[in-house]
Amino acid sequence: MRKTPIAAGALSLAAALTFAAPAQAGGWHHHGEDPAKLSVLHGVPGLTVDVWVNGNLTLNDFKPGSLAGPLELAAGDYKIAITGSDARNADNPVIGPVTVELDNGGDYTAVAHLDAGGAPTATLFTNDTKAPRNDNKGKLTVRHVAAAPAVDVLARGTAVIEGLSNPDEATLKLKAGTISASVAAAGTTAPVIGPADFTVEGGKNTIIYAWGSLADGTLAAAVQVVDSGKKWRGGH
Repeated sequence: MRKTPIAAGALSLAAALTFAAPAQAGGWHHHGEDPAKLSVLHGVPGLTVDVWVNGNLTLNDFKPGSLAGPLELAAGDYKIAITGSDARNADNPVIGPVTVELDNGGDYTAVAHLDAGGAPTATLFTNDTKAPRNDNKGKLTVRHVAAAPAVDVLARGTAVIEGLSNPDEATLKLKAGTISASVAAAGTTAPVIGPADFTVEGGKNTIIYAWGSLADGTLAAAVQVVDSGKKWRGGH
């Protein structure tokens, strides 16, 4: 499996929200041969937060549905505190402070989301950046990070991914181009998300996140595209 559930509640949300550090936080960048690359997706509906890294306000008013990164980050420990969006400092966090350790290498997306029952949690995914043999093909990865039962992913009315549960993922290798896809409860065809057009880019991994809550009517899709076999270079 390419996912790593982060069990502890306090650590989970902090780990998922930590790494959206702005580019100007140059002291945390690593320009060596093998930095960690990390993106973060905020998939908890109705929760706007501030994120503090080593006592510095790193992310202000991070809103649901936002995707930040990717960032190059040096290996090491980071002290993280999560506060309400109106906090003036990190002295009274609602979550943390916790210390998280980052290792060099790899491409990751940390997702703050709801579990199948609707409780806030987080999952750290390892993004597949292995280049396909054929440049005319790309990958489509679907990640279930919504408060919803198992789902099927349908393309042209046919289930191409079946019985995907939170927080699992599934990857398809497809010819580059545009496909119309929808998400439905497992074993059904009535969409709960979509149908919507998604572009599968040759040589890249297009990742679709199903996030939000079915019961609350907040289901939505977020998209991330990860390059295969290409070095991402950060800027200041």
